[in-house]
Amino acid sequence: MKAEQIVEAVLFASDAPLRPDEIARADESLDEDVVEAAVAALRRYYLESERAFDLVELAGGWQILTRPEYASYLDRIDTIPRPSRLSGPALETLAIIAYRQPIGRVEVEYVRGVGSSGVIRTLQDRGLVEVTGRAETLGRPLLYGTTTHFLEHFGFDSLEDLPRPDELPVVLRDREVPILPEEADDEAGGQEELSLEDPE
Repeated sequence: MKAEQIVEAVLFASDAPLRPDEIARADESLDEDVVEAAVAALRRYYLESERAFDLVELAGGWQILTRPEYASYLDRIDTIPRPSRLSGPALETLAIIAYRQPIGRVEVEYVRGVGSSGVIRTLQDRGLVEVTGRAETLGRPLLYGTTTHFLEHFGFDSLEDLPRPDELPVVLRDREVPILPEEADDEAGGQEELSLEDPE
């Protein structure tokens, strides 16, 4: 069996991007170089044969995805899952976290001008944002950053692929976040779940 067939089968069955080293575990004949060569060959084949799908590099891995121009056809089929859309406030908050990470809730709220604890929890529930640590300031508040799923959701291979801030729902380029007295994160109902272990 050709390496291309093995790689294609593995990626076809996966619902998330896979790195070359992960794909290589499928068979002893594979290593990362062989996988990369197989991916390149498959991409050429899909392009030349005008397939409705392609191999897309996401979050450091590869995934088989339908080409965007076929999205309108898929929308008509009820059994095909559709990604739920984020609200304006959620996109705004996510943009702030993506560009300022690691960032605390107080700084997010300063930039937005409104409370954001509920929106941050929603982004956590969606797997787009996670707690990355605690700030070395008064109260040691939680710090937030984006996840690998964030990259997958928006089609980025890495954070370096993010568009300029002025292309996102919130303009951050000309606004500085001041150093504020921090307060401990006491979001209702989520403290035990979100908190990191306190240092001894």
